[in-house]
Order: sequence, then structure tokens, then C-alpha cells
Amino acid sequence: MSWWRWIGLDLLSVMKDRAIALTLFGGISFYAILYPSPYLNNVPTAQALVVVDLDHSSLSRQMIRHADANPGISVKGYAGSIDDARQWLEDGRASSILVIPEDFRHKLLRGNQVTLGYGGDASYFLIYSAVVQGLTQAGLDIAHKVQLRGLLAQGTNPTKAEKSLDAIALNAVPVFNKGLGYPAYVIPGLFLLILHQTLLIGTGILGAGQWRRSGYWHQLSPLGIVLCRIGSFTLLYCVFSALYIGWCYYLYGVGLLASLGQVLLLMLPFLLATACCGVALSTLFNRRDLPTQILVLSSMPILFASGFVWPLTLIPEPLIWVSQLVPAVPGIMGMLQLNQMGADWSQVLPRWLQLWALLLLYLPLAWWGVKRRLQQLPQVNA
Repeated sequence: MSWWRWIGLDLLSVMKDRAIALTLFGGISFYAILYPSPYLNNVPTAQALVVVDLDHSSLSRQMIRHADANPGISVKGYAGSIDDARQWLEDGRASSILVIPEDFRHKLLRGNQVTLGYGGDASYFLIYSAVVQGLTQAGLDIAHKVQLRGLLAQGTNPTKAEKSLDAIALNAVPVFNKGLGYPAYVIPGLFLLILHQTLLIGTGILGAGQWRRSGYWHQLSPLGIVLCRIGSFTLLYCVFSALYIGWCYYLYGVGLLASLGQVLLLMLPFLLATACCGVALSTLFNRRDLPTQILVLSSMPILFASGFVWPLTLIPEPLIWVSQLVPAVPGIMGMLQLNQMGADWSQVLPRWLQLWALLLLYLPLAWWGVKRRLQQLPQVNA
């Protein structure tokens, strides 16, 4: 049997197997919509705020207008007391509370420090941070105006007064992810993780079902079986990769800084190493349900160890060392550096070489595992 015919039969087995077809085709399609959905709004804006104004002064009303003008805050109403405002929170009509104390204007005009009260659910830390940032900016604006009035009342030149209050101007320019949104850096990493996990599950289920019985997969040597299985899944995942990195990137507005040639050059060892790892792992399973259960559980550790959703400095070093054996880790970081950060190929080269090294590591393991399972077949059938 030729290798191409074997690969064709392998792909046909994938199509006919409901569990594998559902995992690969259904999972790839489903996750392409499910995972990016929470991140499409980029950053939290216009978070509902209820105000308890105990001062009822011109400055407190100005403070409320400044807060409402901030893009992260939307003032939804006023409450007469903190208990009433808490009811707004419990009813879901607001996500946070601003309390302006009684002596707000009086203390400001006398040059004393004023404390504004803020309450919110810090479990939603993004919403909490957006409102705190907005209120801080509004408070600084009010303090700035009061100080400016004082300087002008003392006869200071208006230009000098402005400069004395704005001695340091901050020009914040993000180096990467200039939109400060989530799709630009979360979705590319998630897509590669989905490709990695579904590929491992697909090879795992197929191998677990085949190694215990005879079939077309026994018509080649163990090394031939490993190479053909890697080839069949790599061909299949070239299509899935084109869907994710091509159409889905365009659909979700993910930036593409790398050239097509660089992306293909990085994806080739990533898919080959992952497929080889999948074949090696498949020889460890005797039941078809185990690959899905075990590999799904490993998704979150791999996600954190990849370093794009959680700082690697906060993860124990032994876990980071072990994670370097997972093709998804160098693959995700390499793709993010190359495609989202605009890194040169020389900067991605260590991760590219690491992927080829993983392929060379898993290839003999897969060969040994398949050979061992084929030798056990007569005992199983006896």
C-alpha cells in the first residue's frame, strides 16, 4: 500500500468516526465562535454608576458631570442614602456606587483633603478597575480646577498657573496591543491552543480505537504508520489553521504583522510536532474516552504556562520547564511575538528550533509506542 493511499484511508477513518469528526470539525467550528465572543467588546465602557450626593453643591455636581463624561462610566441615577444605592446594586441597575461626602465643597475650597467613597463588586475586576480609573481622573480634574481658581485669585498669570499645575505631562503609548483590547492578544493564543488540543484528542481517540485490533494501519512498518499519521493530521490541520489564522483573524479584526511565509514557516513545525506528540500519547490509551477527558483537563495549565494570560514570573519554575515539552507553549509565544508584536524572525528562531526539537523528541517515542502496541496485538486477539 502506498503512503498516499494510507493517508487517504486515515483521513476517511477520521471522517467516518463520529467522535473524532465531532471533536475536530464541530469543536473547531464551535470554538471559533464561542471563545472570542466574550472579548469582542474589547474594554469595559459606560459602566452603570449610582451617585449618593450628600453635599448638593456646585462642585459635587461638577464632579458628577466629569465622571459621567468619562468613557468608562455612565451615571444612571441618584440615591438618597447608601442603603438606597446598595439596593440599586442588588437589583442590577448599577455596578458601582459613588458617595460624595457632605463637606466636599467646603474642604476643597479650604485646601483640605477630601475622600470620595466608591463601592463596587471587585469580582468583576475589569469593570471595577474601569470605574476606579474614571473616578480617579474625574477627581483629579476637579482638584485641578479648584487649585487653578486659587492661583488665579492670588493674581498668578493664567499661563503660569496652568504650567505650574501641569508640570509633568504623561504621553502613554502602548508598544503592543495599541487598541488596549482583548482580541488582539487573547484570540491568537486561544486559537493555537484549540488547534493543539483538538489535534491531540483526534489522534488520541483514533489511536486508542485502532491499536487493539487489525486494520489498514498494520500494512506499514511502525515508523511508516507514525509518519503517515503525522502526514494525514498535518494535512487536515493545514485547512483548520487556514480557517483560524485567515478567515477568523479577519472576522475578529486581529492584526497581522507577519508575512504569510513567516506564518507558514512557524506553523509547519508546530503542526508536525503536535501531531507526533498526539501519536505518541495515543499509544498510552486503551479506551477511546480517555484522550478527551485527560487532554481537556490539561488545557487550562497549558493556557497559563503559555504566558500570555498570566505572567510567567508568578508560575513556579519547574512547571515552566515541564511546559516547554508541550508544542503549544513555544508555538503560541512564537506566533504572538511574530504576528502580534512584530518581532523579527531572528527573535522567533529559538522557539522555531524548539518546535523542531520537540518533533525529534516525540518521533522515536511515537515509533516505540506504536511498535509496542503492534507487538501486543497477537496477545490481545488470542
